[in-house]
Amino acid sequence: MADKIGIMTEAQTNTTGTERPDLDQSELAHAIIESLLDHTRVVSDLIALMAQALDQDTTRALTQTPQWQAYLESRRKLERTREDVEKFAKFASP
Repeated sequence: MADKIGIMTEAQTNTTGTERPDLDQSELAHAIIESLLDHTRVVSDLIALMAQALDQDTTRALTQTPQWQAYLESRRKLERTREDVEKFAKFASP
């Protein structure tokens, strides 16, 4: 479906060819988690931008849904996760 509406997939947009050098297990875990957190931040920014494009009535209706409440709770948990990742990085680094 993404192709039908002109959205490029990650594989299509990742043309830099950059490969990471071998990382030890803790560095790899940290890199994976950090990548997931960064992606989630980007998605959250996109959601905020899209919400700005909605009219006031639509925005009000959207923010009253269980899905929006779940999104907000997920963002709160993610902030705690970011703090945990920083703690993990301190323990994992030599």
